[in-house]
Amino acid sequence: MAAQAATEEDPWESVNRPIFRFNDTLDTYALKPLAQGYQFVTPQFLEDGIHNFFNNIGDVGNLANNVLQAKPRAAGVDTARLIFNTTFGLLGFFDVGTRMGLPRSDEDFGQTLGYWGVASGPYVMLPLLGPSTVRDSFSKIPDSYATPYRYIDDVPVRNTALGLNLIDTRASLLSAEKLINGDKYTFLRNAYLQNREFKVKDGQVEDDF
Repeated sequence: MAAQAATEEDPWESVNRPIFRFNDTLDTYALKPLAQGYQFVTPQFLEDGIHNFFNNIGDVGNLANNVLQAKPRAAGVDTARLIFNTTFGLLGFFDVGTRMGLPRSDEDFGQTLGYWGVASGPYVMLPLLGPSTVRDSFSKIPDSYATPYRYIDDVPVRNTALGLNLIDTRASLLSAEKLINGDKYTFLRNAYLQNREFKVKDGQVEDDF
């Protein structure tokens, strides 16, 4: 049953695996060392502040997708977080919203489509971008309109911001690597698909155990 389910979810495994090996090699020799060096030289308070800053930018997308999912309460919390973190939190460097009891959402357009019943489609391993599905892959385009990078005309500034965001994201995943066991490709695929289902259904999923 498990093998059959994996085949249905990942019919393009013969293509996905080589792309995964390319991504994994790039990560091993470039992204991971950069992330480790970043953590080593960056004071913890500064690393936390940079992470909070990018989270604050991400709250714009959270707000847009909570509106699209007709979740007024969550959208209200997102709005309050943006206001308080951008002003009192110095452009989001300090996460005052969480301290005020305003939890952060984690929404994107792929979840919005899933919320309204659009199926995820087969699993896809994207070059450089990593795990995804057909639905989530196309959703990255509208999601990009909720980020500031599209609107930054200064190329060096835009690339620096994108690079720092990438390194910050990779650094935040370093501690999670110890959880990986068995075949790395299969582990990450299953973890991604289960996590996406959990998010789309707002945690209301059946326990497979």
